[in-house]
Amino acid sequence: MWLSYLFFFIIWFVIEWFYFGIAKRFSIVDKPNARSSHDIVTIRGGGIIFPVAILVGLLYEQPTQWILIASLLLIAILSFIDDTSHVDSKIRLVLQSVAVGSILYLVTPQFSLLLLLFLFILITGVINAYNFMDGINGITVLYSLVTLGSMYWVQQSIPAFLSDYLFIALLTALLVFSFFNVRKKAACFSGDVGSVSLAFIFCFLLLKMSIVTDFGWWILFLGVYGVDTVFTIVCRIFRKEPLMQAHRSHFYQYLANEAGWTHIQVSILFAIVQLVLNISVVYSYTTGQIWVSLAALFAFVIIYTIFRLRLEGHKRLFVTYNPD
Repeated sequence: MWLSYLFFFIIWFVIEWFYFGIAKRFSIVDKPNARSSHDIVTIRGGGIIFPVAILVGLLYEQPTQWILIASLLLIAILSFIDDTSHVDSKIRLVLQSVAVGSILYLVTPQFSLLLLLFLFILITGVINAYNFMDGINGITVLYSLVTLGSMYWVQQSIPAFLSDYLFIALLTALLVFSFFNVRKKAACFSGDVGSVSLAFIFCFLLLKMSIVTDFGWWILFLGVYGVDTVFTIVCRIFRKEPLMQAHRSHFYQYLANEAGWTHIQVSILFAIVQLVLNISVVYSYTTGQIWVSLAALFAFVIIYTIFRLRLEGHKRLFVTYNPD
């Protein structure tokens, strides 16, 4: 087992350093602009090791899952092209829909059309929200470590949804990426290829968990990102802003850019809050007391809302957003 960890650590480090050379050669970088939370040119797409790790894990233990593998490749390649140049939003939406539809076809053939439509909208929203939340150093990798670790914790009592090999491959990839990203001046950013691929496989695994356990509240493993995304969208609707327009009005962006918090402090905060929520969900499942996870979610929403209103103010959130 430990040899597997060591092997993957070495492989991901080699691939990452090799990619750095390619990125520098072809200028695959993120240059600071008015919406950025960084102030230096940084390599983009370092999260390319995530889809590679996922593919390795799937090919080793589930090589016949060619639909899942093809869907992951589709969404990863599409995201990498978007990192290096630009993909038309309509093309991205169509291809992303194909990938999401594929995983629904794999695990929900018996579901009603209405439920499938709901899941399609939910998963598409989660994937894009996960991507939007990838805006400061450390947030995606620390949050993903909490999500993956929580799923592996559940896996110990509910087998058959997350293989050990996939867990080891992805865990080591996240830890290697954290070495380059969880720092004051990141050596690289995940890019769409990393965040979208992570969101895609997490959605697949959480959906599989829900079906195996007949317990749908596992979606709360992504609850913190969900609350921040939904609240920010509501604020932008009130401000009559185009929802497709780029912005930096998420709460994590306010804390990092205007409230004086460091990127790492904000990232750790989001990861810890999500961990607490995950513990409540696991407790609810093991004891049958669903109210515990719902109470934890309700408490988080209330605390989150109070802090946003106190720190940012009603006018800034709902009338005129003017970042400093």
